[in-house]
Amino acid sequence: MDAIDWLDDGMLDTQRRWQGRTSDEAFLRWASVKDEADKAGLKGLFGHFGGRPGEPDALVARRALMLFMTADKVPDAVMLIRDSDGDPRRRIGLEQARDNSAWPFHVVIGVAEPKRECWVLAGFDARENEVEALRAVEQRLSFHPVRDAHRLTAREHGAKNDAKKALDELTSGKAERELECLRDTPLEMLQSRGAHVGLTQFLAEVRERLVPVVGGSKRHE
Repeated sequence: MDAIDWLDDGMLDTQRRWQGRTSDEAFLRWASVKDEADKAGLKGLFGHFGGRPGEPDALVARRALMLFMTADKVPDAVMLIRDSDGDPRRRIGLEQARDNSAWPFHVVIGVAEPKRECWVLAGFDARENEVEALRAVEQRLSFHPVRDAHRLTAREHGAKNDAKKALDELTSGKAERELECLRDTPLEMLQSRGAHVGLTQFLAEVRERLVPVVGGSKRHE
C-alpha cells in the first residue's frame, strides 16, 4: 500500500487471494511438497542448480514451484516463506530454485532469521501494560528481545532463548496482538529493526517483485 497510490486497506483483499494448489487451500505446506509432487507424477526433480549442488531447501522449493505450475489456476506470484533455523544456506537454496528456471509467475522469498516470531518482535512496541513484561523478558534473557531478536536462536520450544516463548510472554499469547505488531507498526520502523532477522530483505522483495504484479506504483514507476 505504501508503494501503490491507489491501493488502501479496504481494497487490499480485493486485489489478492492466498491459496495453495487449489482455491480451497490457504497455502501449501512445506512438509507436504514431496508427497504432492509424487502424486502429481512430477519427475526429473533431482540434479544440480546452475551446475552446482543444491543447498538446503533448493530441491523442495523447486518441487513446490513446479506444483504451482500444475495448480487449478497458475498464480501470478508465489511466496516461498521459511524459517532459517540458523542455517544461512536455506536462503541460498530458495534462490537456487527461483533462479533455476523461467517460472511463469513472480517468486518472492522470505527467510525469517532464525524464526518467524522474530519478524513479529521487530514490530513490538510495549504499551503501558506491557512495559513490565518487556523488562522481565530482557532481564531473563540478558539482552533486549526486540533490538536483539536475532539472538533468539533456540531450536527447542520453551528453551531460555526460544523466540516463541519470548513473544508469548510479551503478547500474552494473543494472536491479535501479534498481528498488530506487523500491521500497525510504521513500515520504516519494520525496515529498520528487521535488518538482522530477514524482514528488511523480505520487504524489499515484496516491493521489487510483488508490487508490479498488483499494479505498479504511480508514485515510484
